[in-house]
Amino acid sequence: MRLTGLLLGATAVLTLAGCGSGGSSESVPPTATGSLERLAAEVKCTPNMQTDADEIRQAICRNGDGRFILATFATDRGQREWINDAKDYGGHYLVGRKWVAVGDDGVVKALRGTLGGDLEEGTDHHAHSG
Repeated sequence: MRLTGLLLGATAVLTLAGCGSGGSSESVPPTATGSLERLAAEVKCTPNMQTDADEIRQAICRNGDGRFILATFATDRGQREWINDAKDYGGHYLVGRKWVAVGDDGVVKALRGTLGGDLEEGTDHHAHSG
């Protein structure tokens, strides 16, 4: 997918910083649904649209918790393919039905408190020492 390469570059910019993971004992609300604009409104950010295509809509957002990418997908399969490709670049992912938020660990965990969803981690290439 030609589009995947463009998206991965944008994702890598935001996800290279921040390592580590941790559990959360906080209660998680039901997973949010809706358009990119609706999800952005839920977390109080004004989306800066980067991609507006039939299969994916992607924006860079910033709110009080930090900066993150918010993307919505036309299909579940398209979403899973994008996430699987993006995880090779590391990062922290909050995944809902046909949407994903990508950012630093703390930002993604804070977004989860509003949007619900599942936390996923990318591959950590920085853990290797030589």
